[in-house]
Order: sequence, then C-alpha cells, then structure tokens
Amino acid sequence: MRAPQSKAKILIVDDRPENLLALQAVLPALDQTLVTATSGEEALKALLTDDFAVILLDVQMPGMDGFATAAHIKRRERSRDIPIIFLTAIHHGPHHAYRGYAAGAVEYASKPFDPWVLRAKVSVYVELHLKNIQLQDQAAQLRLKLQDSPGADPTEVLAELRARLAAVEEGVAAITQGLGETPTDTTNRVSVDRLEDQIRGLRRAFDALAHPGSDDATSLPPQG
Repeated sequence: MRAPQSKAKILIVDDRPENLLALQAVLPALDQTLVTATSGEEALKALLTDDFAVILLDVQMPGMDGFATAAHIKRRERSRDIPIIFLTAIHHGPHHAYRGYAAGAVEYASKPFDPWVLRAKVSVYVELHLKNIQLQDQAAQLRLKLQDSPGADPTEVLAELRARLAAVEEGVAAITQGLGETPTDTTNRVSVDRLEDQIRGLRRAFDALAHPGSDDATSLPPQG
C-alpha cells in the first residue's frame, strides 16, 4: 500500500518568469508542493508522471496556448479530472471566459490577482484532492482486511477505520459549508457529492464487515 500523502502537488504554468515568481510567492502559505512549467508542452510532460490537485494555467503563451493545453489535459484519462484555473491579463468579455470554461476550466482569474482570493480558491481543490486520497486509502485497507483475514474478528480494525473515516467526513463537511451557489461552487459541489458517495459506500462496507453474512461484505466503493 502506498504511504499516506500529506501534501498535494500544484502545477503552475506560465511562460513569464515574473508571473511564476509571483505565484510562488503567494502559494507557499498553503504548505503544498509547487511544480512549475514554462510552456504547455512542459506541463503535459509533468502530467505524465505526477498527480496534481489543481493546475494554474496561463492563457496567453507562445506556441501551445492555455486553451490548447487544457484540451490536451482533458483528453488524457490520467489528468482529465484535475481542476484547471485559468489566469489571464486579457479582458475580452464573457465570450473569452466561456471559451475557457468550454476548454475545461473551473475558475477564470484575471491578473493582477488578489492573493487572498487565489489562495482560498486553490485551497478548496487541494482539500478535495487530499480527502479523495484518504478515502481511496480507507477502501484499500478494507480490501486488504477482507482478503487477508476473511475469518478474523473485524472489531479492532473496524474501530480504527471508522475513526479515520469520521475525520475525513469532518473535513468534507467543512468544505461543504463554504460552498455557495456560483457556477464554480456548483462545480465544487459535484466533487464533494462524489466524495460523500464514497464515504457512504465505505460506511456500508464497514457495516458489512461487522456482519460477515451480508452481501455487501465484498462490495466496496470504486477507487478514484
């Protein structure tokens, strides 16, 4: 089983060094791992080997621009669910923003950005990413228990797993309380709903493990 992941990776893509430096100065307060790329091509290479909680993507870049980069990201199975925040200094009105959302963006921020607002937006996606990883780990532990000790008394392991799941539930509840009714918040709500479904599935699996005769004892929520 993989080691618990305490930090998420955030991918920052911008062809201008000064913009990368500005973002690197704002985001360390989140205490996550920052990865930079200076082009769309470089970003796509990073996405081949690493998993990211969120991508901050500049729209205006030479060669492959932000729209084209986002399209490639969304076509790949490994990266298609990673939220993308577009950053741009250009104001072309609603049509420009709609193009960004059509390319797969969940946020559209204009430069110069408000550091506090940007950190708050990024932190939501980081928390969702880490909670999803926690849920996958809980499911993996439960699968191992079922496979390795089918006849063992599950009381002790269930108590530990339920305590861990309760901590995840509290974190998801805190995220839910901060959501409003804007289009972006609706996108976040979909992610939270998916996590809550996984939590309910794990709870059912825990109950089934406590009662081995149940048909749900071998039915676990999917990972990822």
